[in-house]
Amino acid sequence: LRVTPAAVKQLVDKLEVAVGHPLVQRSGRGLALTAAGASGHNDLAAAFAQLQRAVERMRRHSDRQRLIVSVEPTFATAWLVPRLERFRQGNPGIDVLIDSSLKMADLENGDADVALRFGAKVSEPLIGHRLFDERLAALCSPSMMGTGKGLQRVEDLAHCTLLHWDMSELSRGSATRRWMSWQGWLERAGARQFHQQGGMTFSDYNLLVQSAVAGHGIMVGSLPVLGDLISAGLLINTLGTTVHTDVGYDLVATPRALERSDVRRFADWIIEEAETYRATYADVPARV
Repeated sequence: LRVTPAAVKQLVDKLEVAVGHPLVQRSGRGLALTAAGASGHNDLAAAFAQLQRAVERMRRHSDRQRLIVSVEPTFATAWLVPRLERFRQGNPGIDVLIDSSLKMADLENGDADVALRFGAKVSEPLIGHRLFDERLAALCSPSMMGTGKGLQRVEDLAHCTLLHWDMSELSRGSATRRWMSWQGWLERAGARQFHQQGGMTFSDYNLLVQSAVAGHGIMVGSLPVLGDLISAGLLINTLGTTVHTDVGYDLVATPRALERSDVRRFADWIIEEAETYRATYADVPARV
């Protein structure tokens, strides 16, 4: 506020006179809210937070359009970012800010203009468009497979180094946690008896992907998201076994946001990109 403690005290005194109750209890050098002060604390804190957001938006404003896209880190790294240059070339007047976080942005509150979400239920007033259905496979580097001998059944993975994703920070009900674990994949792939020893665990999924590409082990991977790496021959579907899920990747926005030309252009672009991409990963090569 850039005012002195004495000035703050005078303002508080005036507020106490205006509301008719003591709001702050002073004890020596310490301060505490009275019951009357505490009763208005939450609402005032929310109001000041809203004022702060409004001021930040005004400070960020420029004549150039700025689009904030909320997207899960792995999807951003493996799929979105490599394609963004095409959007920029076609829309030079729109600046794109990628908010890559596992935290779900509050679109109705203006945390982001558009979101790319995995496994999240889209309900009114939000509008969603399915980009891909999720399909999962056991992926590894071709260099790790050699001739491919010894991996004929899902149970044969027990003799391999498996790469695990530590999802302890995710909510127990999240679609990511439900589908991306080795235990869940093996059960859905039909493994009858499986006793795996050892392995490596990563808290960052992107590091897990890099480890798989480097030939350190086998991972549970998304065929649509990692399709570019598969097409480039950096990863292969070890057994040719694919687990189909009941979730997918969706473009999500509010009706109000879609009225903006920059959001609409981004939405149209990414839907077209997804349609083109689906045709390329539909026939994912299996193991060699």
